[in-house]
Amino acid sequence: MTSIHTTHAQTARQQWARGLMVFGAIMLTIVGVLDVFRGVMGIVHDDVFVATRNYTFQFDLTGWGWVHVALGAAAVVVGIGLLLKAAMWARVCGVAIAGFVLISNFLSVPYYPLWSIVMMALSAFIVWALCVAPRGDTFDSESGASRTP
Repeated sequence: MTSIHTTHAQTARQQWARGLMVFGAIMLTIVGVLDVFRGVMGIVHDDVFVATRNYTFQFDLTGWGWVHVALGAAAVVVGIGLLLKAAMWARVCGVAIAGFVLISNFLSVPYYPLWSIVMMALSAFIVWALCVAPRGDTFDSESGASRTP
């Protein structure tokens, strides 16, 4: 019987990458929930946000609220999908959604500056965390073991 032994450094690096991917999925879900809350604030109470004059990307605050609700809901769905099965398509969708959340928060900086910057940083970290794991690595949620197909 032959077996292939991997080095400890390679195994530790793969475990670290998988851990970051799971953490990125959890953070994507949290960012999605926070974005839904932010969107609801924009829809229900427009006076929560600062109104800016002569802003190039000026949009009705209720419209921004609906954008944040839609992106937040998509982020929650993809984040949960990543936790259940970390397939390549789910990682790609997670990166895309996190990128859209980052862009929407960039465009809404004049309305809520500090929170927009925090959400942009979290979204950038999510993109990085989902891109770190090597291609083909998945996480088997039933057994808790990671595997490479």
